[in-house]
Amino acid sequence: MSWMAADIPDQTGRIAVVTGANGGLGLETARELARKGALVVMGVRNQEKAERAVADIEAEIPDAKLELRELDLASLASVKAFAEGVINEHPRIDLLINNAGVMAIPQTSTADGFEMQFGTNHLGHFALTAQLMPALMHTPGARIVTVTSTARHAATSLDPDDLNMEDNYTPWGAYGRSKIANMNFALELNRRLEQTGSSVVSLAAHPGYSNTDLQAHSAREHGGASQRFFAKTVQWVGMTPAKGALPQLRAATDPAAHGGELYTPRWVNSGSPVRRPVTGRRNRPEDMQTLWSVSEDATGIEFDVEALASPDAS
Repeated sequence: MSWMAADIPDQTGRIAVVTGANGGLGLETARELARKGALVVMGVRNQEKAERAVADIEAEIPDAKLELRELDLASLASVKAFAEGVINEHPRIDLLINNAGVMAIPQTSTADGFEMQFGTNHLGHFALTAQLMPALMHTPGARIVTVTSTARHAATSLDPDDLNMEDNYTPWGAYGRSKIANMNFALELNRRLEQTGSSVVSLAAHPGYSNTDLQAHSAREHGGASQRFFAKTVQWVGMTPAKGALPQLRAATDPAAHGGELYTPRWVNSGSPVRRPVTGRRNRPEDMQTLWSVSEDATGIEFDVEALASPDAS
């Protein structure tokens, strides 16, 4: 049988943090978790759009428990402020859904000087996860789900000496690189969690070809032929955001899901969510460890999973 949103177990009493919860996959993820009783912390950059998203959910689910907080993943200062605010209010977190992202945009930089797609899609989520980890570690069975993409298969290798792709930037190349980083981060995080014996797990998911504003935003920002093509075709053949969100919802809530797994649409870019084997030349242990080291250096955060899992950790 196909896994559906109705299969999500009761989430009453649980705290879920969802990035990019003001539209597309993030909005649908927040909606379904709230429907099942979770308190959803919505991390969003555009507050006006976020307020409309809250109203949209509450119109359908009047008793939804929603908490709106400002989060700009392209700013490490914003990530830090968001994480501190969440932990002060919620010392335990059950779910973290690293969902937000930008796609195939012109070459530009984050507030901290990093290439925008890598800085937002990966480094912002790396920093956020590291800073929310104490609350996740305090919650037995907590899950971290990081959203990747099939674009990871066409990614070039990460060059630590050219983190900003200054000489060879292409919009799709940078996007693919950020998405393999998302995948490798999810896997390496789970490996490190397993080494500590923690019950906290990390998984990955990709939404397939979903009709969200991501393609339209890419077309508006870049205006390239491929961006315009995908913005049009996704309207004809793309899955709805509600269906596209199912892989990350299954990874986050299915009792049968385990750390280190990948959830995707059955037919690669469409269909019901299923578990897929993690394979491919891009998932090499040495690449994952290099990414971790580069991410620590770039963000200035020592993400020591073993220390965070220690009983003495605060």
